[in-house]
Amino acid sequence: MAITQQLARIPAEYLASCRQSAGESLDGNPHWDPSSADILDLDWAPTLLERICELGGLDDVHLNALRQSTAGDTAIDLGFLNTHPHAIGPFGSAPTALSAAQVARVSELLWQIDFPALLAALPTDETEAASLIGDGADRIVGGLRKYLLGHFNALRDFYRDASQRHLLLVLWWD
Repeated sequence: MAITQQLARIPAEYLASCRQSAGESLDGNPHWDPSSADILDLDWAPTLLERICELGGLDDVHLNALRQSTAGDTAIDLGFLNTHPHAIGPFGSAPTALSAAQVARVSELLWQIDFPALLAALPTDETEAASLIGDGADRIVGGLRKYLLGHFNALRDFYRDASQRHLLLVLWWD
């Protein structure tokens, strides 16, 4: 099974409840179970999205916002979500999060990125474009640009909804 990037948009109160459950449970079970409607599976697109932005010459402010949107931040302690046997991302690095304020800022910056223009800067030949991108882009089935644009739009929309609802985001690899 492939390891993929997962994001969950949740209220701060839900995270506090999970932290409390983990603290009170004999086996550290946080009872982590966000709604499936509030989870985004980015597959293994984050590295490819970042590479497109680098190749297209995206400025540092927007590139860093994209990186933060898929890497999160370690300011919020999520150690309780990374404890065996209830770890939410046992195959990757420890889960990270973004506060509601960080989500709002990242969302704003993601919506300023002209991703179709960045894709247009790639060579028109799919094989050549995939070779330039690297990181397994040559294994994408169904169209490289379609895959990347679909995942970028999903990420941007996910952040916009989280921002509008004043939610924080938890990120992990599973």
